[in-house]
Amino acid sequence: MDLEQIFKTPNPIIGVVHLLPLPSSARWGGSLKAVMDRAQMEATALAAGGVDGIIVENFFDAPFVKDEVDPAVVSAMTLIVQRLMNLVMLPVGINVLRNDAKSALAIASCVEAQFIRVNVLTGVMATDGGLIEGNAHQLMRYRRELGSNVQILADVLVKHARPLGSPNLTTAVQETIERGLADGVILSGWATGSPPNLEDLELAVAAAKGTPVFIGSGADCDNIGKLMQAADGAIVASSLKRHGRITEPIDPIRVSQFVEAARESVNSKEEEVETQTVSSVKLPS
Repeated sequence: MDLEQIFKTPNPIIGVVHLLPLPSSARWGGSLKAVMDRAQMEATALAAGGVDGIIVENFFDAPFVKDEVDPAVVSAMTLIVQRLMNLVMLPVGINVLRNDAKSALAIASCVEAQFIRVNVLTGVMATDGGLIEGNAHQLMRYRRELGSNVQILADVLVKHARPLGSPNLTTAVQETIERGLADGVILSGWATGSPPNLEDLELAVAAAKGTPVFIGSGADCDNIGKLMQAADGAIVASSLKRHGRITEPIDPIRVSQFVEAARESVNSKEEEVETQTVSSVKLPS
């Protein structure tokens, strides 16, 4: 996955637009216009704050179905994503929760979005919605059938879930990339708002062998500097909301503060690498 080609930077910050409940969900409010208006406000706030991309997900549709969502969800998300792509000039991704990767890929291919997030691409995870099995075979064949070049970012040992068996992180990352054919991997903490630890990020990056590794949850202004020393990018939502509350809208001031903190970390890492490179050069005697 060429991050610079998609995001114009090797270390992208991707902000999340959490859609209000969609048609057929338990908390659907009856107005798609209200959902659309909120999504447009959040996408605008993210763009104004300086993120490098956005990802749209049906976050407030919980409780989620574990596999195929209702066709009304697909239709609504297609309309919303297309509207947002006309509103902000940023790369856009799609995550259809809990794990409807095929619908996400279909939407992205039709509206020419750049990437999708897949919560379980390989393996089996026990979740609040039941057992979710990855189906990389079906997804990759479908991408080929569509003639699509949509990039696939896959979670490794996804949050709000536990794996069946006890795979270690290194093996899980390698299988997601080498057997699942993910274009990038995502590492989260145990739940929304919980960050991965630095040691796990470093293990994931080593196992990925050049495939991009994203922070998938829990990044904020206080920890992003440390986390970005290991990761290639971050997907961020909760800490960008007003007062840091998940139900609140995006706060553009929080976005700009987060982006600035992330950029400072990346710049310091680049300077450190340059310093080490210069110091390792032996001058002729």
